[in-house]
Amino acid sequence: MAYEIILQSLWLILPAYIANASALLIGGGTPIDFGKNWKDGKRILGNGKTWQGLFVGAFIGMTGGFGLSVLAKYIASTEYNFLHFENLDFEGFPLMIPIIFSLCFGALTGDIVESFFKRRIGKDRGEDWFLFDQIDFILGALLFAFIFSFFLQIFGITSYNWFVKTLFPWHILVLLLITPFFHLFANFVHRKTSARSHKGAKKI
Repeated sequence: MAYEIILQSLWLILPAYIANASALLIGGGTPIDFGKNWKDGKRILGNGKTWQGLFVGAFIGMTGGFGLSVLAKYIASTEYNFLHFENLDFEGFPLMIPIIFSLCFGALTGDIVESFFKRRIGKDRGEDWFLFDQIDFILGALLFAFIFSFFLQIFGITSYNWFVKTLFPWHILVLLLITPFFHLFANFVHRKTSARSHKGAKKI
C-alpha cells in the first residue's frame, strides 16, 4: 500500500533528517573552511557549515538511528508489525553502525557540497536555492548509503547490498518528492520561532 511505502521511506531516512536538523540547530563553532576564500574570492563554504555542526549533527542522527533500530526489532516481535519492521532495523548490531553512519554523514556532506556550489553562483548564507536546498542532504545520504553498502558487500561483511535490498526505487522516489515539502515547512517554523525569540529579546 502507498502509506506503507511512505512510512517505510521516512523511517529509513529519519537518521539523515535528524542529523541535518541537528547540525542546523547546533550551529556555532569553527567553520569547516576555516574562514578561507576560494580562488574566485568568495568563501569556500561560509560560517553556516561548522565542525561542531558536522560532528554533533552526525552523533545525534546516529543516536536517533540506533534508537530506531532497537524499536524496529521490538515492533517486529509484536502483533503490530504492519510495516514489516524486520527490514527496517538497519540490520541490527553491529551492521547498523556503518549503515546509519553513512546516512547521517552522507546527509551532512551533501549539504556541505551544495553550500560550496551555492557560494560559487553568488548566493549568500540563508538565501534560498530552490530544490537544491531541499534535496541536497537526501541525495548525499542515499549516495553514501549505497557506497557503504557496496563496500560492506565486496569486503564480505555482508552477502548483499543493504541499500539495494532495502531501498526500492519507489522509496527513493517518495523521498525525493516529499522531502522538499518537509524542508520548506521546517524552515518556515524555524524562521517564525527565531523571529519571535528575537522580538522577545528586544522587549527584555
